[in-house]
Amino acid sequence: MTSSVPQKGAPRFALARLIGGHICLHACMAGLRMAAPLLALKLGYSALAVGVLMALFALTQVFLALPAGRYADRRGLKAPVGWSVLAATLGAGLAVAFPVFPVLCLAALLTGGATGATAIALQRHVGRAARDATELKQMFSWLSIGPATSNFLGPLAAGLLIDHAGEYFGGQAGDLSGYRMAFLLMALLPLLTWWWVRQTTELPVATSPAAQGKRRAWELLRDPMMRRLLLVNWFLSSCWDVHTFVLPVLGHERGYSASVIGMLLGGFAMAATLVRLAMPWVAAHLREWVVISGAMLLTALLFGLYPFMPNAVSMGVCSVLLGLVLGSVQPMIMSTLHQITPADRHGEALGLRLMSLNGSSVLMPMLFGSIGAVVGVSVVFWTVGVVVGLGSRTAWGLKPGLPHAPADGTTG
Repeated sequence: MTSSVPQKGAPRFALARLIGGHICLHACMAGLRMAAPLLALKLGYSALAVGVLMALFALTQVFLALPAGRYADRRGLKAPVGWSVLAATLGAGLAVAFPVFPVLCLAALLTGGATGATAIALQRHVGRAARDATELKQMFSWLSIGPATSNFLGPLAAGLLIDHAGEYFGGQAGDLSGYRMAFLLMALLPLLTWWWVRQTTELPVATSPAAQGKRRAWELLRDPMMRRLLLVNWFLSSCWDVHTFVLPVLGHERGYSASVIGMLLGGFAMAATLVRLAMPWVAAHLREWVVISGAMLLTALLFGLYPFMPNAVSMGVCSVLLGLVLGSVQPMIMSTLHQITPADRHGEALGLRLMSLNGSSVLMPMLFGSIGAVVGVSVVFWTVGVVVGLGSRTAWGLKPGLPHAPADGTTG
């Protein structure tokens, strides 16, 4: 397989710009995803309604992931990111003007879809710029710092504004003006994404639009490695979903403030960021399936312990440990995916992965909400922990040779 990717690696500053752009747009969605459920709970909506709201952040990506992947294969980086910036700004801006449940649902759809399309375009661009398998893991390790950082900054900034901004407008902590200010900040962040990304040099198109039109994404599922990778990714994504959804509900039940809940989520995200700083070194010493299998076993253990944490401090410790474990996984998943997929179908494969994950993310929060409302949120933690622990055997099955990886170790 010949490659259309330049043999010289992407400049460090160019990669830093992409990371900065990813942080800004993803922080918009992450902050809204923390603030919107809290506002819904404040307005009197149930845990099940909050689960539906959380699911909507993933719903758009279910339908747009494959088209977004194909669009990125045809148009490269800037066009998908530009449309995503517009959608995210519009969604968060509507929440500023109309902070009611139906509009929060629309904002979730818009910001979730924008984040997914941007992630596909960025991951495709970075993956095609790598020279070999080791650099592929290292570059994805650096790129994955973006979402981890934004998952810290977005919820923390939103929580602080919710708790304190209202006092500056003649109101009180936690009132509606605080939520409006949080949504306003989220609406402004995507504009910085375009400022970071607009100077990036596009890479050559790997295939013609005519050739793309004759293919079906489901053909990729004929590869056993692809099926196994998607299943493992689903297991781990469920862990992120349950933590993101259950923690605000559990914190609300225990009477924690928005700032405390934001810091708990932020601690998880910061730990994921810190471990990814070490991943470029880890990538040169450990193989993908070893890291993924170990992370799944440790996640199962932490999920078993989480409901027994008696206060915010102990929950914070558990959240940080969980962030360290889960934060190590995504670079290895993305590296494996790019090695088992032909170069001209990277965007399509990324879209298929994102569609499968968000199809689960649409259903899982509603399922979590239903289970939590009936038997309590602890059962949710334990159930997902058992499933991901049993799934570690599947992750070890990623060990066999990669069928699309060239013999010289370079990626298409």
